[in-house]
Amino acid sequence: MNRWINLEKVSLLALDHSVHSCKILTQIVRGFGIRNVRACTRADDARDALSHSVFDLAIVDPGTDGEGIELLRWLRRQERNANRFVPVILVSGHSTPSMVWRARDSGASYFIAKPLTAATLLDRILWVARDKRPFVEVGDYLGPDRRFKEDGPPEGSAGRRASDLDIDDDKKGAA
Repeated sequence: MNRWINLEKVSLLALDHSVHSCKILTQIVRGFGIRNVRACTRADDARDALSHSVFDLAIVDPGTDGEGIELLRWLRRQERNANRFVPVILVSGHSTPSMVWRARDSGASYFIAKPLTAATLLDRILWVARDKRPFVEVGDYLGPDRRFKEDGPPEGSAGRRASDLDIDDDKKGAA
């Protein structure tokens, strides 16, 4: 599979409450070729940007207080916002199980625990770019359809759970 993808025209919103982390994140994505990056260190600034500009991707640190998750929840509920269905990758140094569940239940496309590597971030951006899951609205949930566990982990990634399927073994069984 050709893993090359041109990210030059991608418009990205980056929210990290730490100025230092936000600069690092911005440098990493610029290294991937993304030129249009709106970097924010406050959720209010990110909300304003999401209300007035169109983005192809958002990378958000939920923050220790969950402010980034509240931003995501707000975004998914904005019926007239052009960014309502934008893929959102949450990146957190405080990745407790409850934080991951809140992110998932708020409509996040993916969750990455810090410290992250550039390779991991690029892998997840490419995975989200190729993700074909439809957005669904069920009860309080609005976000990507979460029913994809039978597909195993993203290509090229080892599973972390005993129940994760080995994609190669699954393909052998189908032959």
